[in-house]
This record gives sequence, structure tokens and C-alpha cells, in this order.
Amino acid sequence: MPTRPSDQEAPEKKLTLFALRLALLEKAASAIGALGFIWATVVLLGGFAITLEKLDFWFVTVILLVEGCRIYSRSRELECQRQSTSISGVARSSSRALVYGSGRLVHMIKALHRPITSNLPYFDRQPKVTSSAPAKRPPDDQPEIKPRTWTTSEVPLLPYAGWVFASKNIAKLLYWFQLAAAVACVVLSLLRLYKQDYGSTGTPEVQNRASALNVFYSLALAEASVFLMEKVYWEWKVSVRKFLEQVNEQCGFGDSGIAWIRRFFYDAYSKCVEGSVFDGLKMDLLTFASELLLSNSVEEQLTGARMLVKFTENDRFSADAFRRIGTSMPAMDRLVEMLSWRNHREQEIRKSAAQIVSKITGKKRNSLRVAGIPGALESISSLLHISNARLSDDGILQKGIVMDEGDHEFYLQGLHILKKLANDHDNCGKIGTTRGLLTNIINSTHAEERMLNFGSPSQIMIVDQSLKLVKKLVATTGGTGEVLRREISKIVYTIGNLRDILKYGNKHNNLQSLAMDILANMALDKGAREKIGRTGGMLNLLFGIFFLEENAVQNVDATQKLSSNAGEALICNISLLESPTLQKLKVQAYFPFEKVSFFWGNMRLAAQVLRFTNASEVHDALAWAGTELSELAAKLVQILQNDPNPSIKVPRMRRFVVELVIRMMQVETQSRELFKKLELEKELKCVLETTSELEFFNVFSGSVGLSPHSTTLHSLVDMAHELLNNVSSHNIAESGW
Repeated sequence: MPTRPSDQEAPEKKLTLFALRLALLEKAASAIGALGFIWATVVLLGGFAITLEKLDFWFVTVILLVEGCRIYSRSRELECQRQSTSISGVARSSSRALVYGSGRLVHMIKALHRPITSNLPYFDRQPKVTSSAPAKRPPDDQPEIKPRTWTTSEVPLLPYAGWVFASKNIAKLLYWFQLAAAVACVVLSLLRLYKQDYGSTGTPEVQNRASALNVFYSLALAEASVFLMEKVYWEWKVSVRKFLEQVNEQCGFGDSGIAWIRRFFYDAYSKCVEGSVFDGLKMDLLTFASELLLSNSVEEQLTGARMLVKFTENDRFSADAFRRIGTSMPAMDRLVEMLSWRNHREQEIRKSAAQIVSKITGKKRNSLRVAGIPGALESISSLLHISNARLSDDGILQKGIVMDEGDHEFYLQGLHILKKLANDHDNCGKIGTTRGLLTNIINSTHAEERMLNFGSPSQIMIVDQSLKLVKKLVATTGGTGEVLRREISKIVYTIGNLRDILKYGNKHNNLQSLAMDILANMALDKGAREKIGRTGGMLNLLFGIFFLEENAVQNVDATQKLSSNAGEALICNISLLESPTLQKLKVQAYFPFEKVSFFWGNMRLAAQVLRFTNASEVHDALAWAGTELSELAAKLVQILQNDPNPSIKVPRMRRFVVELVIRMMQVETQSRELFKKLELEKELKCVLETTSELEFFNVFSGSVGLSPHSTTLHSLVDMAHELLNNVSSHNIAESGW
């Protein structure tokens, strides 16, 4: 049975186990060395110092000095190795040379003579294209901030010695010194143990001298042997078995990840050596990345952000990464803070932080935590920033501004984050109250004719995502929704931008559909409806899309969807049908009843348009649509028969049918006889008996009805009964439904 990804062990557990085993050998060597020092100090140099042979005295002295220097250099070498694997340029360029082994000596010597090319991490350095023109920096960028502290691996330990005595190169010298010291101890100890010429043992004062020397040389040999065994084990795992590369591949870090794995290993190994041997087992790569993210070093912050991006993109680790990051408030705070960093040296950190925040806000709990961080929405709003744009005092974007390609990715990430945050009702309110954020969002809906026809995919994607975000905001329910619709309609470019999309977006039906959905939701606000009505050409565009016929470019489904959305927008703006502008539209002779009858959402629109037609125009329109009045009447009655109870998906279906029936009987008296023959009265009685609360509201928030109709369904059914019975319909025609 295959193992599920979630059941597999974390790859770094192999690293911490490897560090534990190495630490055990290191501590064993240190313990034996300490015992050897005590033995030499107390027994040999203390008890037999005068009686030792000159050769043994110097052998013991040399072994003690060499081992003492080796042990001291071991702790310093470990510290230097950790620093050399830190996120610094030259250390990264020679990281391969740090792999131990005599076969690497040539590579290390070459690395020492390699010029220092950059202070950037090794995995950041890319081939540079030379150019005579100076590099340009965005005008709003801050000047480059020089670090105020030394990079540890670049510290010159001696004056006037340059990079030769830099700490990163000292680590290499210390490593080879340790190997030489260990080999020297093995050779000297074996030589004396083999010869056993410790001098005369005839007197009582020196009868134990030979045994004491054998113990010391054995301890020195054991210590050096354990140390060399540790190095052989390291070489076998790292150089031969490519252990670090295997772990890096399992983590999915790519070529740059080997440096991260090496740094993590040295940190774990140091904890095992310096503290309890089990301390390193408590480390994991996610915690390690979060700690780097919280560092004050730009290079370490970049590494931490890159590691977290890799984890969130990996299906095997993403769930755990989201949980760990989401529950770590320091990490969340730092990620949100990074979104507002605009220095050009920190742009990749900002980009990585935006990717991580965009992913973790997909979970509702995480989105609430992000929105709850002070200043979070202001930081996210900074992503919706155009480098070369000039804004008015109100933050309104000047038209004609072209966004740089470098801004596209930040803009998209910002919109993705906001769109996920907008899934929560409370977050929508916070978005609306954040200064300048709504204006930035509306600015991103700006799409001129040239851009819609010849714009890049990223430009179209920005408009698409911004429209989806605006649609979520204007569809918000309750008092928050009312405030959002009012504030969005106050922005002077909102309706104009939507009009441009309807006018020039023929190649992008999805954008037009989103724009019409926004108009339909905005129409819930009276002020917004008035602004839509007085925006030049808006209603003409909606009617033009509503009556759009299928052609070779647009398939039937796309055309029907656009038409349905346009009908919804017109229905929501139904009060505008009283305006003189609409009455001048000659839609009467171009009204396809056959088409409308299949769109339940447009039936009310059909009923309202019939208010401006007469009987002859109705017959002309039916002839143009290829249908007859009797056929249309039969279909309306059939809809009532097929839907004896209100449907949750289309709760206003029966209401709109009754409205259309009333208008038809008012305009064409002949239809009354048709409806009598079709037994409409029977179906109307069924409607009265099965009327539900679902049919009394225009909008719903979950299971709660909002915006009730001004005329009840019972009143409409009574009107239809009166018309069927040839009762005067003067008052009916004047009703405001």
C-alpha cells in the first residue's frame, strides 16, 4: 500500500539524526581527551615529570599541545563553519569547497584565489548583462541602505592582510590543522606504544612509569582515532553518499537549497555539541526558516522567505507549513511588515512574503489573523502601488498611466490577498475603512480600449482580479454592504471604468460579465443607481449586450450568459426605466420575447419594457423572434405548472411570470382569452396556496431575506385575476411594481 505524503517523515529528521551521531563521536573524543589530559597532568607530569625520559617528555608535551590546539580549534572551526554557511556571498561561492576530504584540497586552493564578485548570496548571483547605460531606479524607491554591521564571514581578522585572513578562510585552515593534529597524535602514540623504550624500571620510583605512559599513549590514540572515525563517517555520508543533496532533493529546494540544508545541519550539530546531545533533534526546517525570517540580516530574511515559499508550494509540506506559519504571530507580523518594504534590495523578500501571505490567507482562520494585525491592510495596500504613477490629492490615478511590468506581480499578489480576505464579512468592513484602499482597488479596474485589445495577459489579469474583488465588496450584505456600495460609488472613476469595459471589452466576455454583476449589486444603493443612470451611454450598452446575437466569435453559451447578466443589471436598475433617456430607446421593435422567456431573471425586464409598447409593436417583435403570442402564453403557463413550489435556486421565477402575464394582458387584450383557455386561473390559485417567504425578497443573505418587494405576490395574483375577468385595469397599470 503506497504511503501518503502526509504519513512520510520530514526529510530534516535524517539531518538531525546524522548530527546526533556525529555529536556522539565528538563528545566521546572530547571525553577521552579530557581523561588523557587529566592523566598526563596528574600522573605523568605530576608524578613522573623528573623521572621521564627526555624523548617521552617531549612526546607527551607535543601530544598535549597538539591535542589542546586541536580541541580549541575544533570549537572555533565549528563556529567558523556555521558562519561560512550563513547567507553571504563568498561563503556561498565556496560552499562546495567546504566539503571535507583530501580530494577537495585543490578546489579549496582555487577558491582562495577566486575573486570576490558580489556580496549577494551564491544562489542569487545571475549572469549580468553589461550595458553602457546606468541602471535606473524607480523614483519612489528609497536609496540603497548599506549594512551598518560586518558580515561575519568577511571580517578581516588581521590588519593589512586583506581577504586571506577572513574568517571564512580561517575555517578551512582550522579544518586541515585538526586533521594534521589528529594524524600526528596517532603516529606519535603508535610509535611509542610500538617501541616501548621508556627507560629503566629497576627502582621503585619508576616501576609504574611504563604503565602510566602506555595508558596515556592509548588514550591519545583512542581520542585521535575516534575523531578520525567521525571525519570518515562524515566523508562517507556527505562526499560519497551525497547525503545533503538527497535531503535537499526530498525537500524540493532545488539547486539553491543545498546551502540552506548545510546551514541547518551546522546549527543542529552545534546544538548537539554545545548542549545536550538531543537538543538538535528538536529542530526542524520550518522553525529554522521562521527564525531566519525574524533575523535582522537582509540575506537571512531572504533565505527564510525563500524556504517558506518552497514549503508552501510543495503539496507534501504545504498543509503543515500553513498551520505552523498561521499559528506563529511573530512570523505573521514579519511577513505582513515585509509587504510594505520598497527598497529595491528588498524586492525579492517582498515578493516572497506576498506569495506566502497570499497562500496562507486561503484559510479563514489565517485570513482573520492577518486582518487583525495592526497596519496589515495598509501594508497590503502598498502592493497596489504604481511606480511611475501620479495621484491626485484624493489618491485618484491619472488616466493614461501605464503600469511597469515590475509592478504587475506585486499588484496581482495584493489583489489575491484582498480577494481572499474579502471572503469574510468583517474583513470587508476593514477594507472599506482603510484609507485609500478602495481608491487603489478602483484604480486597478481602469482599462482603456488599447489595453483591452492589445494588453498583455498580466494587465488583463489585474483587471479581472480587481473586478472580482469589487464584486465581492459590493455584494456584501447588511450595513457593511450599504457603506461599501456607497463609498465605491462615490469614487468618480468607478462607473466610468465599468462603462469602458462594457464598451471596449468585446474580446473579454468574462470582464464584461463581472462589470455587469458589479452594476447589479451597486444598484441596491439609490445614489449608485442615479449615478449609473446619468453616466452617458451606460444603459444603451446594457441593452446592446442584452440583445446581442450569437456570431462566429461568440458561442451560444457565452452570448446567453452575457445577455442574462445584462438583464440582471437592468432589472436591478429597474427604477431607471422611468427616465426620459430610456423611453427614447427604440427597443420595442427589437425585443425578442422568445429569448427572454427562457431567462427567468429577465422576465421582469420584459414586463417593464412592455409598458412602453403597443399591440402592433408586440406583434412585430414576436414575428421578428419567430414565435406567436399563443406560443409565448403557453410557455408562461407551462412554467407555472412545472414549478408548483418556489425553488431555492430561482425563488422569484413565479413572481416574474405573473408580472409578465399582467403586462401582456394589459397591452394585448387578445391574450386574455388565450390565458383563459390555458387555464391560467387554476395555476394562479395554486400560486396563492403555495406562496412562500422566498418570493417576497429581492436579495438574500444566507437564509435571511433582504430588500422586500414593494408589491406582494398575492397582490399581483389578484391583479391577474381581475384582468382575466375583464375588470378595469386602470389602477393596475398605475401600480408601482
